[in-house]
Amino acid sequence: MLDHVFTDAISALRDAFEAALLERQPFEEHFQSDVLLGDLTWETSYGLPGEGEPPRIVAHITFSWPSWSQAAYRRWYVDDELEQRPAIEAEIVLRVQQLKEPVDPGRIYAAVPEHSPAVGEDRFERTGLTTEVSHPDPADPLDLVPEYAVEITYDGLYELADETVADGRSTLLDDHFGALGGWITATLVKLGDLDLSFLPPDDS
Repeated sequence: MLDHVFTDAISALRDAFEAALLERQPFEEHFQSDVLLGDLTWETSYGLPGEGEPPRIVAHITFSWPSWSQAAYRRWYVDDELEQRPAIEAEIVLRVQQLKEPVDPGRIYAAVPEHSPAVGEDRFERTGLTTEVSHPDPADPLDLVPEYAVEITYDGLYELADETVADGRSTLLDDHFGALGGWITATLVKLGDLDLSFLPPDDS
């Protein structure tokens, strides 16, 4: 098992999501390395229980470990000096998909907060809303209905505390990310309570 503070953060977030009764989406998790820049990126997706595959309401989470954080972490590891606190760049996208018709953005904004709860000393900020429409191929007589989706995005930076970097047994990551799991579950439930019009499941 790789012993690294970034993988510790990933494990803490997984535990938080499982405690919040969220279901990880199969084949939607990726761990990637940017060969040119040296950044590490972890992506995963979680939905509410019983939503099916793919879920109508889902959260896409991206954690990035930039090269400057790795440099600061390596400096501490080699020289035992922490001149700059490493940080994880986080993005959370709450997506409502398989919609039968467009959604008024005002309804989405009214259902979700401007910020996440505190994650350590930081909060993730709501940065915008994106609407999407998928037009069917007119050559396919079995697929004639357009599909709509809407996404609301939160961005933020999670700075690692000195004790988290210095001691892999610290419970701070679990404490900080614990609130995030419950918040995502509650926000997905609020979006599901908007009484939106969805397309029938593919297998219906």
